[in-house]
Amino acid sequence: MTHLLLAGGGGFIGSHLADLFLARGDTVTIVDNFATGRPVNIAHLAGHDRVRVVEHDITTPLPPSLTDEARYDQVLDLASPASPLDFATMPLEILAVGSTGTRNLLDLARAHGARFFLASTSEVYGDPLVHPQPETYWGNVSSTGPRSCYDEAKRFSEALTMAYHRTHGVDVRIVRIFNTYGERMRPEDGRVVNTFVLQALRGEPITLHGDGSQTRSFCHVSDEIVGLVAVLDGHLTGPVNVGNPGEFTVRELAELVVELTGSTSEIVSVPLPDEREGDPLQRQPDITLIRGTYGWEPVVSLRDGLVRMIDHFRTHEAV
Repeated sequence: MTHLLLAGGGGFIGSHLADLFLARGDTVTIVDNFATGRPVNIAHLAGHDRVRVVEHDITTPLPPSLTDEARYDQVLDLASPASPLDFATMPLEILAVGSTGTRNLLDLARAHGARFFLASTSEVYGDPLVHPQPETYWGNVSSTGPRSCYDEAKRFSEALTMAYHRTHGVDVRIVRIFNTYGERMRPEDGRVVNTFVLQALRGEPITLHGDGSQTRSFCHVSDEIVGLVAVLDGHLTGPVNVGNPGEFTVRELAELVVELTGSTSEIVSVPLPDEREGDPLQRQPDITLIRGTYGWEPVVSLRDGLVRMIDHFRTHEAV
């Protein structure tokens, strides 16, 4: 039986990973300070005999209850705020979790002889000059802009992970997650899919930044976690892109959300707010590596994934 420590397990993607691990028979220790993770995401796991939840900030020293009372086979780092609103309101916390937090988890993995898994991001590519983005592309990133706290924190996390791999022989895996959406997202965290769904369900104007010609590639969380686990269990150190290569303009997304919600919301263009400066114009993963190595590719269409998400928001969120 595999024992995993899942930092950020109360978050959107982390909570879905916890479900997958438990379904296959693993034991999971969830660590989260719930700064952006939500207890409701893992409330259904209360009382499960293979789950332990520890509320802790990984940027501070890990307590003996985490370091000494169990042995871990795998340590997963999904512990970072990851939305545009977080970039504006929690920049120092993001930089701390991508440096000190990641290092604390790497030290734990090293001490336990565990595999370390880093959830990095497509944001390391910045506003890309290469399209689609392969893992070999080094990116076009501002180190001083409003998004730099997240972009550079994740780039540093990747560098730190590889330094532990080369210097200490830690067994590591790095994934770069592209735009993921679905059930359990925080409704008002500023990311585009949940923002549009929330606005549509409330009958509010759907706000495009600019003309909506920016493109994104949206992966439903049920596909995303299968790809993440393929990398976790596989032999590639990474980084490995995990995302859906289907590319849509933001306006196309807005129109589809209006259609699927049956909303009367008007789609309007608004100026790009200061905190969104540096938003990439294009984002699309090249998934040749993960497809060719593990045979993984997403199977949930944007339409079908949005139907699931909209139904979840209607039944579980105060909209």
